[in-house]
Amino acid sequence: MSAEQAIHLGTGRRKTSTARVRLFEGTGKLVVNDRDIENYFSHENFAKQAYAPLLTVELRDKIDVVALVDGGGVSGQAGAVAHGIARALQKMNPELRSALKKAGHLKRDPREKERKKPGQPGARKRYQFSKR
Repeated sequence: MSAEQAIHLGTGRRKTSTARVRLFEGTGKLVVNDRDIENYFSHENFAKQAYAPLLTVELRDKIDVVALVDGGGVSGQAGAVAHGIARALQKMNPELRSALKKAGHLKRDPREKERKKPGQPGARKRYQFSKR
């Protein structure tokens, strides 16, 4: 990586995971937490989900990705990396916005874990009702 090479940053989030993503011109190398993406994500579906924005805009072999992801589980981390890549791609080339938006990569998945309520064993579950 040369000193004058442009680096584009993006922050992605899903559930409780946060990914800080850096994009730069390269050969399609994908690194997550200092490990190759296929080695980091236990199942290939998570890896595919993580680099889906690159496939949408057909830049899989032209851009290198370095991501630092923290928090949550494997699924949330894969979604956070994908969100971060999409936001960084948009900063890199604003013309890609329409394709990324149409594919749904720019929208943050707003679903979060619901909190446990007092007097209940879980968020929605109730203790068994006894009439007598």
